[in-house]
Amino acid sequence: MSGRVGRHIPVLCNEVVMLLQPDARKAYLDGTFGDGGYSNALLEMAPCVVWAIDRDPAAILRGCALVERYGDRLHLIEGMFGDLARLLANHGVRELDGAVFDFGVSSYQLDDPARGFSFRADGPLDMRMGLNGRTAADVVNNTNEAELANILYHFGQERASRRIAKAIVARRKVRKFTTTIDLATVIRSVVRPDKSGIDPATRSFQALRIEVNQELDEIERGLAAVASMLVPGGRLVVVSFHSLEDRLVKRFMNQACGRVAISSRHSPLQDTAPAPVHFRPLTKGVITPTEAEVGRNPRSRSARLRAIERLAA
Repeated sequence: MSGRVGRHIPVLCNEVVMLLQPDARKAYLDGTFGDGGYSNALLEMAPCVVWAIDRDPAAILRGCALVERYGDRLHLIEGMFGDLARLLANHGVRELDGAVFDFGVSSYQLDDPARGFSFRADGPLDMRMGLNGRTAADVVNNTNEAELANILYHFGQERASRRIAKAIVARRKVRKFTTTIDLATVIRSVVRPDKSGIDPATRSFQALRIEVNQELDEIERGLAAVASMLVPGGRLVVVSFHSLEDRLVKRFMNQACGRVAISSRHSPLQDTAPAPVHFRPLTKGVITPTEAEVGRNPRSRSARLRAIERLAA
């Protein structure tokens, strides 16, 4: 089983399937459908049912070929995974036997210049995973300098955030930003390449993408929602790609497994209360791609997988 569909390679696919252990007639969620790699792998492994969510209508359209293959075993839903409880309830689904999330931008989105995610090819400064909301152009052209610097610093971990924000604001007074290359050029004019070889625009583009799509808020909403829907023995597997995502996942899973204390509303702020234990960890630390997988798919290099299982009530 390769788990590969089209040109997108699902990261840590075999590990995801082994952890979820798909079984006949059980229901699973692919919360970030993308190109359907995980959905395809689960459906190949067992005669189960997969409910797949993606906010990108292009991903839903690509998934029609898989629906033709698997029929009523695969159900595609366009929407944000933070709304998964409502979206699934609309279809009469209130319990899940397992779920997988693969956070971040998909290869299709990244490789399509028209989507505006990458600084490697010129395209409109968009970066929206769906069709609604502010674009990256809206953010860089209308956000005040201090707030823009905060976005770059907190979401991109960009140490030169103030310098970049100042340069952006100065340039937009002359001409508004409309393309990816235009923005990347301005960033590169004030930030020198470092020894890592990473393009100076990388962190800023990540930050803008996270801001445009409100990704961290979505992760928190999605994790909380899916945890409430998993049946006893149900498993949650999450693949993240940068430290901000992984930090949220780690904190959520540690709290769900009772491995961290939480603030008690009945105690002073400095006191803590034991977190209720609803899950157990399935992974010790994180699972990372093998050297062989990284060789086949360099974009998998930064992937981190964590998983938990719901305990009996």
